[in-house]
Amino acid sequence: MTEPQSLPYPSINAVGITGLPEIHDGDNLGRMIAEAAQNQGTPLIEGDILVVTQKIVSKAEGMLVSLDTVTPSQFAREYAENADRDPRLIELVLRESKSIVRMDQDRGVLITETKHGFICANAGIDQSNIPDEDVVCLLPIDPDASARRISAEINAVTGVAPPIIISDTFGRAWREGHVNFAIGVAGMDPLKDYRGTDDANGRILHVTTIAVADELAATAEMITAKAINVPVALIRGMPYQPDVGSTASLLRDRTRDMFR
Repeated sequence: MTEPQSLPYPSINAVGITGLPEIHDGDNLGRMIAEAAQNQGTPLIEGDILVVTQKIVSKAEGMLVSLDTVTPSQFAREYAENADRDPRLIELVLRESKSIVRMDQDRGVLITETKHGFICANAGIDQSNIPDEDVVCLLPIDPDASARRISAEINAVTGVAPPIIISDTFGRAWREGHVNFAIGVAGMDPLKDYRGTDDANGRILHVTTIAVADELAATAEMITAKAINVPVALIRGMPYQPDVGSTASLLRDRTRDMFR
């Protein structure tokens, strides 16, 4: 367990990394993040965790697609016509999904399970913060591998290999509002398992496992926001369990899923 600096009270800090330019295909994202952190006076140190928004990761990996290159299937055309949606976008959603979880043509809602196993609207495809019209952004092919690569790139220039969380914004069943979730993890265990430990009254906990990576992704959104050009957050002072890291452990197995 990597422990933060000892303080007389629980505390963590979340700092936005500013100064990153527009990201393009092939950019060395880790180096750019490390340099931006150094330039703003918050150089990366051992124990830091970085939360990187999905959009800049996808841009650096060339995951932008022009809708002009997409030929929609008959199903996509029919769904789009009834839902008043762009059939090219619907076709991309279908291509990036392994199953449709829910669909409502009257409201144009399409909830799918992505190839990664994430349950979200439109397979995580969106057009926000994309300068070109009729261009959409897909999720990284392997977000865990993306996180490992960013950590390695940072290590190459700083000697520090921070855990990386790649975040994206999803809706939630039964709750209004959106929350940032971890879609890629490297360098830390994304879960904190309290099972078998005592609570404050000495009772043994039997089921409590906290999704730490999701909590940190949500925390980071408070400073990265959506339209302020701060796509990376530095989390300092948060203890974590070093691990290879993977979002696979965050995905509930179908055999234990009571709602699908």
